[in-house]
Amino acid sequence: MKAFHYTEVPQEGFEGLEGVSIRWVMGDNVQTPNFITRVIDLAPGANTPYHQHPWEHEAFVLDGNGTVRTPEGERDISERTCIYVPPNEEHQFLNTGDETLRFICIIPRVEQDV
Repeated sequence: MKAFHYTEVPQEGFEGLEGVSIRWVMGDNVQTPNFITRVIDLAPGANTPYHQHPWEHEAFVLDGNGTVRTPEGERDISERTCIYVPPNEEHQFLNTGDETLRFICIIPRVEQDV
């Protein structure tokens, strides 16, 4: 068993994305066999790219307000919102609030780019 504060894991930026950072809080550091857990921060006005990938992911909003964009439209998100993104669905997270949008994002352990 391992227990630690998420801020003990280094925060990394995304190349070419201003105001977006990630912490790989559970993965190689604790030898997870099946899933990787990340904490993602978006500064006010920041967003992830509109993208898709062959794996699903689940997200849980910890702090802030924002929007998730998909081909079906946009959905407002805030503290305690749960988000499921199926494989291959285009999606984007946008911070529409005045504070950091912080969410946990869990993905399967597969070969992937962030």
